[in-house]
Amino acid sequence: MTSSILRRARVPVAGAAVLALAGTAAQAVAKAPDRAVPAWTQSWGTAMQRPIAGDEDSGPNWSTQGFAGQTLRQVVRLSTGGARVRVRISNLYGTRLLKVDAAAVGRAASGAKVWPGSSVPLTFGGRPAPAVRPGAEAVSDPIAFPTAPLERLAVTLRFSAATGPATFHRFSTQSAYLAQGDHLKDATSEAFTKSTDSSYFVSGVDVAGGHGGGTVVAFGDSLIDGVGSTHGADATLPDAIAERLASTSRPLGVVNAGIGGNRLRYDSACSGDKATSRFVRDVLDRPGVRAVIVHLGANDIRVTPGDPCLRPGGPSTAQQVIDAQKQLVGAARARRIRVVGTTILPMRSALFPVWTPEVEKARVAINRWIRTSHAYDAVLDADRALADPAAPDRPRPGYVFEDGLHPNDAGYQAIARALDLSALTDR
Repeated sequence: MTSSILRRARVPVAGAAVLALAGTAAQAVAKAPDRAVPAWTQSWGTAMQRPIAGDEDSGPNWSTQGFAGQTLRQVVRLSTGGARVRVRISNLYGTRLLKVDAAAVGRAASGAKVWPGSSVPLTFGGRPAPAVRPGAEAVSDPIAFPTAPLERLAVTLRFSAATGPATFHRFSTQSAYLAQGDHLKDATSEAFTKSTDSSYFVSGVDVAGGHGGGTVVAFGDSLIDGVGSTHGADATLPDAIAERLASTSRPLGVVNAGIGGNRLRYDSACSGDKATSRFVRDVLDRPGVRAVIVHLGANDIRVTPGDPCLRPGGPSTAQQVIDAQKQLVGAARARRIRVVGTTILPMRSALFPVWTPEVEKARVAINRWIRTSHAYDAVLDADRALADPAAPDRPRPGYVFEDGLHPNDAGYQAIARALDLSALTDR
């Protein structure tokens, strides 16, 4: 969902489609993951988007021009640790071969700094310079690199040749840093003079050799993406869930596959492919996935006056949203993946056009279905966690960001506390 008020925080807001599954349901079951401890767990990940210029809400980004003769450094926070690491580089929306001269991973300090002596070069098929075809993803060779839950890593990429427009994630709660020339091995930050609040090319960081018990993917819209949380504080809902899991010694990776503004039934230039199209890529095909948390529907039912991120397609009915969610549940069940449904947060206090009585009627109907249909294995009731008891169609004042809609850090913590962790770990 978007609104001009978010410009001050430099964040973007956020017939039924048929889910594109490979083969039949029986084939999907045949590919179901072994429920034993997986070889690899995705400890950090993001959902990739098409290049698009920044605007007054999202701020500037480098996706449309790409990179040439530059070094790009990005910070990720792991959710679980291990003895080995590998990094994924995506050229999903590229139009030419993506040539990376060199890549490295190190232990992040503050800003663009890396702890001295911690940087390790990455190779891809034994070569230091991966070349990634358009639409493809490259996975680095595993390296011995012990990591701990909630540790921050810095992934650095160097480009000589022009990349062309960059596959990226539009809204990030960590900055990406850019330097002119070759600064792959720099531990200091002096050369990294530019930054944006988007991330580029890096789609996942996997760990192995620890106590990892698999991957949980948080999938959805701006509530998952973290709009309203404090930049740089690792305060999104997936972050808060990862912290709960780490504190209880439950070895699960947590991936944030949210896209602000994302919808179930329609693509958007700035809000990503529709959820029913990207579910296989962003959830089912991640390494070690065993559970998914879904929050979607708010951008499908809301009013859309003048919002270019919610075109094409008008508001959906409650039943259309329910039918689309059923497709996601069916696809996950075919892979024996647990599915947690999340109720749609209160919307009436939004300070930009979102709410009408018709929207509220649809929201209530969808939430009733999520709670009572038993379609999901479990329910995360974000609505009740955030709602003001005196006015249930509005959030508690202490839990809401300045746009009147998205949770603030306290709100995200409240939703995370409402999750029964056994919903993710029960076999």
